[in-house]
Amino acid sequence: MPPTQSTAARDDLHVFTVSELNRTVRDVLEGAFGAIWIEGELSNVARPTSGHLYFSLKDADAQVRCAMFRNRNRLLDFAPEAGMQVRARARVSVYEARGEYQLIVEQLEPAGAGALARRFEELKKRLAAEGLFAEERKRPLPSLPARIGVVTSATGAAVRDVLHVLRRRFPGIPAIVYPVPVQGEQAAPAIARMLGVAGDRGECDVLLLVRGGGSLEDLWPFNEEIVARAIVACPIPVVSGVGHEVDVTIADFAADRRAPTPSAAAELVTPDVATLQRGLVALERRLAAAGQALLRRSGERWRSLDRRLRHQHPERRLQQIQQRRDELTLRLVRAGNRLLTARTERLDRARGRLWQASPALRVARLRERIDHDCRRLRIAINGDFQRRGAQVGALGRALDAVSPLATLGRGYALVQRADDGRAVTDAGTVTQGDALEVRLARGRLEATVDRSHGDD
Repeated sequence: MPPTQSTAARDDLHVFTVSELNRTVRDVLEGAFGAIWIEGELSNVARPTSGHLYFSLKDADAQVRCAMFRNRNRLLDFAPEAGMQVRARARVSVYEARGEYQLIVEQLEPAGAGALARRFEELKKRLAAEGLFAEERKRPLPSLPARIGVVTSATGAAVRDVLHVLRRRFPGIPAIVYPVPVQGEQAAPAIARMLGVAGDRGECDVLLLVRGGGSLEDLWPFNEEIVARAIVACPIPVVSGVGHEVDVTIADFAADRRAPTPSAAAELVTPDVATLQRGLVALERRLAAAGQALLRRSGERWRSLDRRLRHQHPERRLQQIQQRRDELTLRLVRAGNRLLTARTERLDRARGRLWQASPALRVARLRERIDHDCRRLRIAINGDFQRRGAQVGALGRALDAVSPLATLGRGYALVQRADDGRAVTDAGTVTQGDALEVRLARGRLEATVDRSHGDD
């Protein structure tokens, strides 16, 4: 019996096996789609001992099976869990053994993080190229600010943490809170405006831009360009303290200094009172030691000057002058004696000649001359004594003028503590009831402090 037409038609058709069909469908799907991005919610997450990762991606109306092999999923920086919204880069394929189409995932990230991360990197590169992050542009922070500004939410935990740290480290520094929203679409423009307001007012020496921790989306206002440019334009140094230590924002790069947390930002701009007190105590010790050393050097110098003064004292000079005067007097007496002896001898000789020639008139003249010379000699001696005495009196008066006792004689007094004898030069160093001793030119007084007044 000849074959019928329907039988001949079936002989011309290609009959697929199940495996061949699945493999062909896989090739068609992989060739048609290539690599795609898909977003959905994780479900049915499984990680067998092989290390591969199997899960489903679903939305409200459908789901698709996915496989992510070990060499890919070991690069993940998070642990996929059911219910997470993720974004996957995958290839469309078919699992031939079951005839189910699936996605072979090559890259997986939390939904929204990838796009935001790309925006972050693009903005960071662009602003860095403009020089907004350059270290030479950034300003030093004041060592002891008179007032600190805090730009943050007025109701968040960050402002409480910052104010607590400020009160603990240096309660004497006042803080001004500039309230802004720190999350949502309106946060970035509000932060930028408030930075401008704080800069225009000029009330603070430094600004803290702070916020507590949160997701990348929560912290995103601090990654906006408008906030970065407002930080750079602000005339007041800005310290950023956004999120936790692992969180890094564009505001951190633009700020003059970055702190890992809001509390760390508060510690960065305030000195520790206890540390300052310890430093002051150390400085006080150094000052006291330096003062003691100065007193020792001054004492040694005073003693040296005293020795020099004693060596060159007017009394010593006066003694030398008196000794010189005595020497001159003795010389004068000896000279007078010699002169008198010579004149006497001449007189004797004259008398001898007189006896021989009787020159009475000549003898009388010689006697007058001798008397005249003696008077001149006595006048010269007395004049020299008077000049020397005047010099000695002038030196004595000069010595009295520099004497401390002369200062007391002019109405001044020396006030000392009764207990240790230290001089009191500042009313602020005594208190009511302290016993004092007042030294006058003549005598001493004992007194007690009723009130003390500093310089008005």
